[in-house]
Amino acid sequence: MNYTELFEQIKQKKSFLCVGLDSDIAKIPQHLLSLEDPVFEFNKAIIDATAEVAIAYKPNIAFYESRGVAGWKSLEKTVAYIRTHYPTIFTIADAKRGDIGNTSQMYAKAFLETLAFDSITVAPYMGEDSVTPFLQYEGKWVILLALTSNKGAFDFQFFESDGMKLYEKVLEKSQEWGDARNMMYVVGATKAEMLEGIRRLIPDHFLLVPGVGAQGGSLEEVAKYGMNAHCGLIVNSSRGIIFADRTENFAVRAREEAYKLQKDMERLLQAKGII
Repeated sequence: MNYTELFEQIKQKKSFLCVGLDSDIAKIPQHLLSLEDPVFEFNKAIIDATAEVAIAYKPNIAFYESRGVAGWKSLEKTVAYIRTHYPTIFTIADAKRGDIGNTSQMYAKAFLETLAFDSITVAPYMGEDSVTPFLQYEGKWVILLALTSNKGAFDFQFFESDGMKLYEKVLEKSQEWGDARNMMYVVGATKAEMLEGIRRLIPDHFLLVPGVGAQGGSLEEVAKYGMNAHCGLIVNSSRGIIFADRTENFAVRAREEAYKLQKDMERLLQAKGII
């Protein structure tokens, strides 16, 4: 999926919502556990309930890998289901990979070729040769971790040298490897006030913004400081949507929560003159 196609989805759906499929088998509704693949059935129901307003789905790979082969099969089936039934929706492998070059090549092949995700989150700490293997796939995206929403972000990401914080150096240096057509950045919603400065460094790139909802991030603040003329935002909500209800009514409640966010996003897009 290219930049234009992603922006067209945002305008068509009046939304920049990403639904995070952090599908913890310990939290999904009990009535699904008797099925052959409860996680896939859960994901399928969530996807069908939210596809009208979601522009992206983001499985967090840890929730699948932790279950071994069974989890990997659930992931394969989930991605295949999205590709078959909702081929215009952007898929993100939230895998946070990054290693020496030949290892990164295999990670890239696993997620961008074998599983055929549209994009993958990548940790940039090991530098250029750990990231560029992911950029070799035409039409695919790398989403670099820049400024995260967790408490530990302050351990390293704000380290300053020569007047530049480490996360700012990541933003600056990585633009030598890719551009706004194949690279995005993760910026946590709980750091929304810093988006203004980030936009000065990367005015055109898409930002994947987790942390809205259950983690306390403000959608209004994210839009105020982070939205550009092409929206430039993919805002993720996971627990607030997929675990809004744990009864047989879970998909209906997920749909309601997704639509609430979409309505807020529509208002923000209208205020910016994008739609």
